[in-house]
Amino acid sequence: MLNEVKAKNPDVDAIFHCGDSEGQVTDPFFEDTYFVRGNNDFNDGFPEEVLETIEDQNIYMTHGDHYGVNMDLTRLALRAKELRANMVFFGHTHKLGVEWQDDCLFVNPGSISLPRGEYASIGGTFAIVTATKTMYEVDYFDRNSQLISSLSTVIKR
Repeated sequence: MLNEVKAKNPDVDAIFHCGDSEGQVTDPFFEDTYFVRGNNDFNDGFPEEVLETIEDQNIYMTHGDHYGVNMDLTRLALRAKELRANMVFFGHTHKLGVEWQDDCLFVNPGSISLPRGEYASIGGTFAIVTATKTMYEVDYFDRNSQLISSLSTVIKR
């Protein structure tokens, strides 16, 4: 599925996988992709977190299970602040969501294979984030790479 996403979105600067791939680090699936260990990843080599700077954005990614994201984003927000992140990508809940907190964008892309929550009936989602000097736009897509326009979110910076 990730290879299809890459092929259909060639203008994307980077791809982040928020964990629970259940794959091997050496799998070609992860080529040119940032990835972290999820609570369902039992193979060695997956990092617990990634901090990457792309253009002027400090992007922090973790699965979220060590930060209590099922309850709230407090611990994750503290880690983001410590790392001076502009954006945080996380998973674990399998529930898509966008939140703006303390000048930081938090994005959960949902789950492409085991979605949960209010939007589970979509059958799987991923997100594309566009960042400019004045705004963030978060667009969600279904498994067929079709835009779900009702879920698009624009946040002014």
